[in-house]
Order: sequence, then C-alpha cells, then structure tokens
Amino acid sequence: MAIQSVGGGYQFTDGNQNELPMGTQVAPQTATVTATLSVAQVTGGLLVATPGAATATYTLPTSALIDAQMANLKVNSTFGLTIINLTGATGVITMAAGAGQLTVGSLTVALSSSAQFLFRKTDTAAYTVYRVN
Repeated sequence: MAIQSVGGGYQFTDGNQNELPMGTQVAPQTATVTATLSVAQVTGGLLVATPGAATATYTLPTSALIDAQMANLKVNSTFGLTIINLTGATGVITMAAGAGQLTVGSLTVALSSSAQFLFRKTDTAAYTVYRVN
C-alpha cells in the first residue's frame, strides 16, 4: 500500500539529513534620499538603498510603531535587516535611532557595501539595534 502524499510543503531534517534550511524573502524594500523609514522598510528584511550623490540619513521608526506592527514579539525576540548601498559616488548612509532605541556599533553604510542589523526587543516599545557585520 502506497503512503499518500500530503501537502507539498518542505520537510526539514526528515529524510535527507543534508537538506539546507530554506526561507522566504519578500521583494526588497527601497529607499533613496534622507527619510524616516517605515516599519515595512525595517521589518522586510532587505532594504536596497540608492541615496545618489548626496549622503543620506535613514531614521528608524519609533519602537512604539514597531510594536504596533509586530504585536506578537516578546522580550528578547529578534529580527534582522540588511541594507545594501548601491551608490558608488558619495552617497554614504547613516542610520539614526528612533525613539525607544539603543544602538550598538557603527550606523554607517559605506559606498557600494552592505550592513546587517539585528533588532532585539528589550521591553515594551524598546529595542536595542546591533550592527552585526
């Protein structure tokens, strides 16, 4: 008797132990000139930036706005953001903390480079943002 195939989903570590973990990534968010980033731009995981010939400051949304959008996050929950700066001219990006945020590490994304940030919820409407590369 054949075993019925159910679903069509991905099985992780069931059967082939050499399977790689897989994830999904929505279309990257974008940003150009100096702005306050939206919660969607920060929680989307990937932000492709083209600040052009001028430097840009991207201010993170407030921690209260992140909490309103990410209502199920508990203390010590984390999410990541990778920013890719496509400008090769003079468009250095500087990140600025939003209200309720403590930052750790460099907040500058150099020309033609990328930076990864880890957001860790530390309390209600409070996050620590770590530069991790």
